[in-house]
Amino acid sequence: MYVCGITPYSPSHLGHARCYIAFDLLHRWLEASGYDVDYVQNFTDIDDKIIRAANEEGIDFLEVANRNIADYYEVMDALGVLRADHYPRVTEHLEGIISMIEKLIEKGHAYTAEDGVWFSVASAPEKFGTLTGNTLDAVQAGGSGRLIESGKKDHHDFALWKAAKPDEPAWDSPWGHGRPGWHIECSAMSLHHFGESFDIHGGGFDLRFPHHEAEIFQSECCTGREPLVGVWMHNGFVRVDGEKMSKSLGNFWTVRDAFDNFDPLVLRYALLNAHYRNPIDVSEQLLEDAKTNQRRLAEGYGQALIAKEEGDALEPLPPLPTPDSTSDAYLPKRLGIIESLAEEAARALDDDLNSRIALAKVQAGIRSIDETLESNQIDEHDTASFAKYAVDWIEEIAGEILGVLPEPAIAKAIRDPRLDPKRIAVKEEVEALLARRSIARHAKDWAAADEIRDRLNEMGIIVKDTSEGAVWSIRD
Repeated sequence: MYVCGITPYSPSHLGHARCYIAFDLLHRWLEASGYDVDYVQNFTDIDDKIIRAANEEGIDFLEVANRNIADYYEVMDALGVLRADHYPRVTEHLEGIISMIEKLIEKGHAYTAEDGVWFSVASAPEKFGTLTGNTLDAVQAGGSGRLIESGKKDHHDFALWKAAKPDEPAWDSPWGHGRPGWHIECSAMSLHHFGESFDIHGGGFDLRFPHHEAEIFQSECCTGREPLVGVWMHNGFVRVDGEKMSKSLGNFWTVRDAFDNFDPLVLRYALLNAHYRNPIDVSEQLLEDAKTNQRRLAEGYGQALIAKEEGDALEPLPPLPTPDSTSDAYLPKRLGIIESLAEEAARALDDDLNSRIALAKVQAGIRSIDETLESNQIDEHDTASFAKYAVDWIEEIAGEILGVLPEPAIAKAIRDPRLDPKRIAVKEEVEALLARRSIARHAKDWAAADEIRDRLNEMGIIVKDTSEGAVWSIRD
């Protein structure tokens, strides 16, 4: 699987999050389904925008690229995006790029000009519109002066190698100093990793034309092998409050901007709660709904974990009955319902990765698990056995596949704040201070009581005095 990666001229934004979460889910689901996945995602670390940013800052272009690649890794790790197997960079594959261009020239599919090397679309017109249905006649020249200003023979042709310009990075080639065109890089890197054809190619909807169609031209004309890719997959656009995300509109969100107000798992949940091919409108309401739903899932997971730990003292536990949703017996029926929901989630993911339906089935499973754990129709031993099953069920589908589960300790704390690791770490000190404060208040030593309260406030502890005594919590 090859997925077009970022051009790291600025920090990663919501569009990147949408794309790489979608293909992360595909990666996870394929492996859960028994496939061995060799996943490649490139970095376009030389580009006009990178050069412009570097010149504005007066630094090397790789400094800009490396800084934003580091940002990409950090935010994608936070979003639960598993690492690809390979992250090739354009600057590391210049030899392969030059070799491909040479072969295309030899085969009559490319030509040289004063400003570089161009691919001749007329040399393989039957490949035009493979992904979009565009025709040569329908796609007009972008500007009347464009042919005059460049060495290309036809406005459909695209650059394979760009001749060096002043104050730009450049590399040696048979056609003089220069750098690769945008499209050739992915063809060269996929050829390097996979050979002449591979199974899945992904990227944003906007890459279908011209980028991915250019890849088809280049790769198939170079190798003579077709099709280049078995399945093409493209994720939909991100809109913010009904408008296309754009810096000029002032609605441009980096991933870190989103993190300022929402947990990464909430953002992941929100972006998965729509089919990957559909556009998604990111709004505060969407994120608030995702926050509620992701918390409900985390609470259910926390409840199952707590019940499992409480049942550890009851070992050995009885085996669970065979799931049977038609049974009159309580536990077999509940197990049957929950197993059916997992199967329905799997069918949804098999059906073009329908994560929205899969999430709905998981939420239904969580509700059924909650009800079963709280039921008085099974004894404590069966409850303990069911809790172990429930934890495995939730961790597999919501954790390993959908990637929307928090760490176990966090889930338990969401379900029962008394189990918050932060709370446990300060519990002894806080309760000692509260005892001293109670004594001071009883003695009407208000200065000492206020001093202790100030100390607790500095620790991030919120104290609420009730008729039954002081109740404390940790400030968010």
